[in-house]
This record gives sequence, structure tokens and C-alpha cells, in this order.
Amino acid sequence: MDLDAFTVVHRDDWARLKALSARRRLSGQEADELLKLYQSTSTHLSMIRSVAPEGALSASLSALLAQARTKFTGARSNVFEDISTFFVVSLPVAFYRLRWLTVSIGVAFVLISLFYGMWVSGNPEVLKALGSDEQFRRYVEQDFVNYYSENPAASFTGQVWTNNAWIAAQSVAFGITGVFVPAMIYGNASSLGMSAGVMFAYNRGDVFFSYILPHGMMEMTAIFIAGAAGLRIFWAWIAPGPRRRIESLAQEGRSLITVAIGLVLVLLVSGLVEGFVTPSPLPVWLKISIGAAVLAAYWCYALLLGGRAFKAGRSSDLAEEDAGATVPAV
Repeated sequence: MDLDAFTVVHRDDWARLKALSARRRLSGQEADELLKLYQSTSTHLSMIRSVAPEGALSASLSALLAQARTKFTGARSNVFEDISTFFVVSLPVAFYRLRWLTVSIGVAFVLISLFYGMWVSGNPEVLKALGSDEQFRRYVEQDFVNYYSENPAASFTGQVWTNNAWIAAQSVAFGITGVFVPAMIYGNASSLGMSAGVMFAYNRGDVFFSYILPHGMMEMTAIFIAGAAGLRIFWAWIAPGPRRRIESLAQEGRSLITVAIGLVLVLLVSGLVEGFVTPSPLPVWLKISIGAAVLAAYWCYALLLGGRAFKAGRSSDLAEEDAGATVPAV
């Protein structure tokens, strides 16, 4: 079939369907015309997909039919129902699917940090190569603690929230490369490990943990989750299974971009803890307990709600009418 000739013959009908779909009100005659054009355009789309299933024309007609279908069915979802579904089904299912990969990344992060911490704290020559004794004393006695209180709590919270949310979004978006996530995890783990090594070398290990653990437990877990989402998207591209590679990638991408949205809220909570709890005069045990409670709340949310929805066969992908049809493949 000559797609150019086919387009020339039918483009007036498609333009008319688009115009009717965009109108606010339709007369009875126009409504009948809309339905007939919808049926004929559906046939046209089937014919085009038999020749070029992934072409631009196929995509544009799919969008046109979706717009027309919404017009004559009048089916509009309730925004509150959509929000409820997102937080009760889509987001916890996405978190649940990533649970083991999240834990694996977390273990790798801790091991890398531990290695660098022991390396720095146990080797005076390494410390000398990294900086002077004066610099390190100022760091362990002033800079490390002052970092959390030198700015107003609200502005500091906003700063760390946006920075961490950006890192999480990059991990999901660039995870398809297969390189960004390991590099990001390694860089952050080595940096944290060296910081811990300096603190322990100057007998300030208790200060290190008292300022890192309250917010860090949830903050770093969120980064592990983002990294897990990015690696899942990468693996969907490498090993698509029975699906076509582009369909596998699209499905995982749609499903796991949910994680990036959800982590914005998770990181807001950890940012509030970092801005208001970490530098506060509360007892250390209470600050760490607050951080642990936030982390426990996340895992309860992911494992209980997510596990229940996952076992019920629910998915974090878009509904079929929103995701679009796919071509069967072996």
C-alpha cells in the first residue's frame, strides 16, 4: 500500500474528525458524523498498521482516535479517584517490584562506603594526601556540623530536597545507559566513606552517625530505589523477553517513571527531617528513632500495599487505552 497516496485520499476525513472532536458541543447530525468518521478512521488505522505499525502516521491516528473516543463516550476519570489509585496501587506496586534490587544496591553502597572509611581512617598517609591536619580539624570540629545549621531550616530543606530529587530523576531517566547508576552509586558511596573515615580518624565517629543517620536512612534508600528503577529500565532494553525490545522498554519506562514522581514526595519527607530534625537539640536517640520510623513507614507502605496490589495482578503501567495498543510478537 502506498501510504502517501492513502493519506492524500483520506486526510480530509481525518481533518474533519479532528475538528469535530475539538468542538465543545455537537448537533445530532454532527454526532452521527463523528461516529461514522471514527469507525472509518479505525479501519484506516488497522490498514496502516499492517504495513507500518510504528510509523508517525499510525501514532497520529491513534491519538486522533483517542480524542474522538473521549468525545463521544464522554468518559472522563475522576481526578480524586486517579490520585487515590496512584498512591494506593501504582506507586506501591512500583516500589514493591524494586524491593530486592533496592536492597542489593544498598548493600553494595554500604560495602563501598565501609571500604573507603576503613582505608582513610586506618592509613595516615592517605589522610596526608587528602589534606592538611588543620583542614581536617576544622572539618570535623566545625564544618561537618555547621553544614546542617548554617542556613535557615526551611531554605536548607528546599535545597537538599531539590538536589536529591534531581539526582533521583537522573537515575531513573539515565539508567537506560547502564553506566550512570553504577557511577552515581560508587561516587556517592566513596565520598560518604571518606567523610566517615576522616571523622573516625579524629575520634568523631559518634558525631558522624548522629548527623547522618536521622535523615540519611531514608534519603539514601530513596537514591537506591531510583537507581534500581534506572537499572530495571536498562535491563528491559537488554533482555526484553518475549516482547519486542521497543515495547519492553516503553512498558518499563511508563511503569517506573512513577517511581521518579513518588520519590519527589519521599525525598521531601527526608528533606524535612534533614532540615528540622538533624540539626535540632533533640537527643540523639530520638533523632535516629525519627529517621528509623520514616524508613519503616516507607517499607510498610511498599511491602504491604505494594505486595497486596502486586499479588492481585495490578500494575504501575498506564491503562491500555492510555498506553496504546501493541502489535503481538513472538
